Amino acid sequence: MDRARVAVLISGRGSNMAALLYAGRADDCPYEIALVSGDRPNAPGLTLAKAEGAPVVSLDARALGKSYWDALNDELEKASIDLIALAGFMRIIPTTFVERWAGRIVNIHPSLLPRYKGLHTQQQALDNGDKVSGATVHLVTPELDSGEILGQVEVAILPGDSAETLAGRVLIAEHQLYPRILARYAARPFEAKWIEEQVDALASKLPEVMRKSSHGSPGWSVGSAKSAKLFAILADRHHGEDAIGLLVKASGPDEMTGLIEAQPDIYYWPKYYGASGWLGMKLNRRDVEWDHVADWLERSWRQCAPPRLTRLMRAAEEF
Repeated sequence: MDRARVAVLISGRGSNMAALLYAGRADDCPYEIALVSGDRPNAPGLTLAKAEGAPVVSLDARALGKSYWDALNDELEKASIDLIALAGFMRIIPTTFVERWAGRIVNIHPSLLPRYKGLHTQQQALDNGDKVSGATVHLVTPELDSGEILGQVEVAILPGDSAETLAGRVLIAEHQLYPRILARYAARPFEAKWIEEQVDALASKLPEVMRKSSHGSPGWSVGSAKSAKLFAILADRHHGEDAIGLLVKASGPDEMTGLIEAQPDIYYWPKYYGASGWLGMKLNRRDVEWDHVADWLERSWRQCAPPRLTRLMRAAEEF
């Protein structure tokens, strides 16, 4: 199993970090805790992480000042981190850092987002007479608590609840929710359905694209319904291959051979399709560059599109 290497960032006791750490020890868990760090070198959670044998790096954000984020980034890269999980990390993250790790930072927030962003969420729920509170796992973006929601859990508000008693039950729910959602997110790059959705979103941006299957596999064609030509096919481990591959049109066998020999971790010769000029791109990887995939889709589209479409596109590019 290709397990995602996760760094957990904390500022305090690290109870959610502990929940992630213990869940990550399961044989079938798609992630492992490869680093625990934060902004306070004396955070109790770091002591727990050390006792449990997790790699720990102590950084002092106050002492380091503006250089803290560069120091943290260096440690993350040194540990070959795939995903960052914020677990009670009480520091505002600079936009430059968020953008550098875009799509790879997740956070757990003690409310049912988009309600009650920021602090004092349980008191807000009580003041507004809500019947339920809860927790949300979401992607981190430059805007506070506004990234894609990955999962939520509701927690009933009981008569006589205080912000403290409600927060205690929400925390229990967080410990159940966070490992499950992080595991699902860590496994997503290997799921055929999710990969198909990404390809479909990119292919659909091109003119006159339609879905058209090829021997039962998802495909995308260009042109009118009668004369549409396939320019992309998604091959899910066809004929014993390990790849969930995107098949696109290359210029010829020389280019295909050169790419496959130079980058065998990305390109491959698909069985039965390669002889017809289809090049395979392995998409069940953590390091897929989707802009690169989009470039190949457009290139393949151009080879298969009728001249009237390519002429229009070339004319538009001149302006």
